[in-house]
Amino acid sequence: MRINIISGMIVDAAIEVHRELGPGLLESTYEECLCYELGLRRLHFERQMELPVRYKEVQLDCGYRMDVVVEGLIVVELKAVDTLSPIHTAQTLTYLRLSNLPLGLLLNFNVPFMKEGIRRLAHRMNDPNFDW
Repeated sequence: MRINIISGMIVDAAIEVHRELGPGLLESTYEECLCYELGLRRLHFERQMELPVRYKEVQLDCGYRMDVVVEGLIVVELKAVDTLSPIHTAQTLTYLRLSNLPLGLLLNFNVPFMKEGIRRLAHRMNDPNFDW
């Protein structure tokens, strides 16, 4: 599937979760429900995927984990905060760079309307070999 179609399916799943639950719950609750919705959409995903850090020639396990990786292409970072801050964006962009994945969705469920809590972040956008 093309990455834009997959990201649209993820956003639809997030909107469905938010429509059912609303704001004010823990991030872990939204993660569980989002993964349920991804499964209903027959999307392959991995939860809490380890992200080692490569420093010079050494691979280090620093305890970083990406919340959800969908179809081996999209990092989905979930938040339940009053407002997204630059550190949340930086974290997601760093996960993209370290994992070499092309797209990230930063989703904040603690908003009145889910569309206000969605940020799409790209990495490798100029890669001519990648099918967007």
